[in-house]
Amino acid sequence: MKILKKAKDNIFLILIATSYILLFVIKPDMGVTSIKNSAYYIKEMLMIMPVIFVLTALLDTWIAKEKITKYLGKESKVKGIILSFVLGSISAGPIYAAFPMCVMLHKKGASVRNLVIILSSWAVIKVPMLLNEAKFLGIKFMAIRWVLTVIAIVVFSWIASKIVKDEDIVQKEEKASGLTLNRESCMGCTLCTKNYPEIFGMQGKKAYIKAYDSEIDKERLNQTILACPVRAIRYNE
Repeated sequence: MKILKKAKDNIFLILIATSYILLFVIKPDMGVTSIKNSAYYIKEMLMIMPVIFVLTALLDTWIAKEKITKYLGKESKVKGIILSFVLGSISAGPIYAAFPMCVMLHKKGASVRNLVIILSSWAVIKVPMLLNEAKFLGIKFMAIRWVLTVIAIVVFSWIASKIVKDEDIVQKEEKASGLTLNRESCMGCTLCTKNYPEIFGMQGKKAYIKAYDSEIDKERLNQTILACPVRAIRYNE
């Protein structure tokens, strides 16, 4: 049963591995090329993602939930749409760098519609990309493509908000007896495991809350909470 559960939880990775194996069997040369390309992108992600996680965690700590709800929430309307376009358009880095930030924004109250706008803008109407597009394809082409793309994003974001509900977006949060650990914010510094190893452990380069029977040492726990650089640990009696 445990093997089946593991397989179900990692079905995407299993499908990718199977595809690579079949590719090596059918077309070995293409398989080698695919591995090289994958290695390049993995290397790129390893260079970029740690910085993104740290910045996301810091923004999670610094920006109040009320601000996000006011400017990017469901009631932000046109103001939220415009701000979402601006955030996506001026952002730097590859599109996968936007995913952790969008999870954080949603957790703090951003609407599904505005998340779709941010991701879409990040992918297809970033300012540096528009400048290069105008240079190679002409200003008229760029302008028409930009207008049509913006209209499409507005329409599809509205459709997405009707189909995707807030509860459909997974929130990675560990809970145990009033103790909460936000794994999305965790940057893997291991300070909590060093300060209170009876309660906290590491799994997949992220901290987690262990199952425990002993009574919590509140003073020690409070020191651990304060030591967390991104305030990912909370305790409510």
